[in-house]
Amino acid sequence: MLRHQSQINGYAIHAADGLIGTVSDVLFDDTTWLIRWLVIDTGTWLPGRKVLLPPSALAGVNHIGHQFSVNLDRQQVKACPDVDTHLPVSRQQEADIFNYYGWEPYWGAGSYMGMVGYGGYLGGSLVAPPSLPLMTREKGIDDELRAKGDPALRSTGEVTGYLVRAKDGDVGQVEDFLVEDEDWSIRYLVVDVGSWWHGNKVLVSPMAVQSIQWADRLVTLGADRQTVKDGAAYDPSATVDPMYEKQFHRYSDDLRLRRT
Repeated sequence: MLRHQSQINGYAIHAADGLIGTVSDVLFDDTTWLIRWLVIDTGTWLPGRKVLLPPSALAGVNHIGHQFSVNLDRQQVKACPDVDTHLPVSRQQEADIFNYYGWEPYWGAGSYMGMVGYGGYLGGSLVAPPSLPLMTREKGIDDELRAKGDPALRSTGEVTGYLVRAKDGDVGQVEDFLVEDEDWSIRYLVVDVGSWWHGNKVLVSPMAVQSIQWADRLVTLGADRQTVKDGAAYDPSATVDPMYEKQFHRYSDDLRLRRT
């Protein structure tokens, strides 16, 4: 089911022996548009500290009660490696977390960058570590991106508010994201087009995004403004049902053909 990412913020995370904290943000891979990490604010339990957990660590969900559960205890979470979530998260920091819990990284076997899926640790099961050549290759890609000042992992909290620019002019600002909670993929960016188009909001497919420039707080599209406008206007109070998605997919396919 599609859910607004902003509504996931605030969900409580419960370990086997008590509350860990609440979701304050998520980090997504702008190559695959998969959410890789939940940023957990530990609140008064561990004041001033935030921890990262992959979506695959979630063992249960209660959307009515706005809470997730994990097959961990509080001591395990407390002893996990520290990460400064205000800075770009390095591949080594990610690897340290996966190694600590004994989970396979998402760039391990069956889950290369650019492929949808989390590999063999779904649900927190333990698997063998990835091969050294694979980790070296993926770390090389990661280091190259970060050396250019363009990290692959993005914070939805950070990207919210970024200016969206089409080929022929500005479109609006990123307001939210629609996330498929079955595979934790970002399916759409919700863009507020503001005064350009009578205050409407539109959905933009990630396939239309050419780049995200954190220094300029800018999302650039490989489409013109009219193409964006041709996409169906979005009502946040309405459910994005299969009929809506079918219509939008026709528009997205047309957009893909225009770009090729």
